[in-house]
Amino acid sequence: MRKRRLTLAAPPPDPFGERKRTAFRERLQLLGGEFEFETDSRRLQRIVRSAYAGLPPHRLARAVPRFRVRLVVTATPRARGGPPGEPPPVRALSGAGMLCGAMERSSFVAVAVQQRAALLVVSAQALRYPYHVRYELLEFAVYLLAARAQQLVPLHAACVGHGGQGVLLMGGSGAGKSTLVLHCLLGGLEFLAEDSVLVGPRSLLATGIANFVHLRRDALRFLDRSQRSALVRHSTAIRRRSGVEKLEIDLRGTRRRLAAAPLRIRAVVFISRRSAGKRALLARLPTATVLGRLAAQQRYASQQPGWSVFRRRMSRLPGYELRRGSHPRAAIEALRELLAGS
Repeated sequence: MRKRRLTLAAPPPDPFGERKRTAFRERLQLLGGEFEFETDSRRLQRIVRSAYAGLPPHRLARAVPRFRVRLVVTATPRARGGPPGEPPPVRALSGAGMLCGAMERSSFVAVAVQQRAALLVVSAQALRYPYHVRYELLEFAVYLLAARAQQLVPLHAACVGHGGQGVLLMGGSGAGKSTLVLHCLLGGLEFLAEDSVLVGPRSLLATGIANFVHLRRDALRFLDRSQRSALVRHSTAIRRRSGVEKLEIDLRGTRRRLAAAPLRIRAVVFISRRSAGKRALLARLPTATVLGRLAAQQRYASQQPGWSVFRRRMSRLPGYELRRGSHPRAAIEALRELLAGS
């Protein structure tokens, strides 16, 4: 007897799996919030742990908001006969209070900010690319929830600091943010984030996820052999969508200083590709120039509700251009002096 395909007109008792208990749960404090991740997949659980386990718990407010993220794997269906061009059947899924229907082989993320919840649907085929699942789906949901629910300004920037004070590092692709961050760590500064920073618009407290830095192999040329070997042991080769290959270095296993708490921003530094020559590496910028560069480099953030307050607060802080010296060590000394004087 041919099996009848289930439809909305004749659903099974629990089509969305709402009453099914998940096998694996991880509760982690990230980006000022407490995240509970739930899944039935060990592979997805490993992706969550590889991204967020072992990080310092950051708190931005006395009351820590709670978030729920459900991760689901959709099975890859067997080839079946049918009309040419007919799409795969829709599968009913649920998680974190949301209901959805997904066609097999698809991967997506749904975020409900008001409910402080997200649902990640990952195809079995996509699991072959754990870096992309983490970087393009999981981190998308986590950062979006944390930023929107806590009304934080999301910046495409790096951040390092010392003694609770932080410096935002901004620059376009290839400017050298990641290389500078690595040398800041080797120079004893604290690491907050390499690529994405969330900032309270009034408090200017910054939080991030201090897990990885991504570097081309040639960026290690200024390190001695022992330093290179130690970093490579904690790295994985990854390929960006652009085709660029990089080393993803897990800083949690290198005994480097991860920022134990949010850092209060005291300055913004725009990284330049130009050589400083005989001039000082750090050049103070007029306030109008700083605000103009912020708006130009942070187009997404500038459209968020807290931007006007953030912009006003940043107008009271110094901004600099950091030009290149003969060795990254010189830039680290300049940043250290900047933090010492803040």
